[in-house]
Amino acid sequence: MTKFAFYTTEGCHLCEQAWELVIALGLASEMTRIEIIHDEADIARYGIRIPVIRDCEAEKDIGWPFDVSELANFINQD
Repeated sequence: MTKFAFYTTEGCHLCEQAWELVIALGLASEMTRIEIIHDEADIARYGIRIPVIRDCEAEKDIGWPFDVSELANFINQD
């Protein structure tokens, strides 16, 4: 299991922008992409916040909007 979850849904242009930041930081292999449409709890939790990146170990997340610096800081927090 990867440390980070990337909550998304098909056709979300903001999610596409966020994924480009993930790629730019070389983090794609550390992310598990989770399609929220398949889980009512995920829709309720993240539906209006996606894209959301969750640190599964620290149990914290960052929701859009974020830039590459904010994402890097989030990823590197202990």
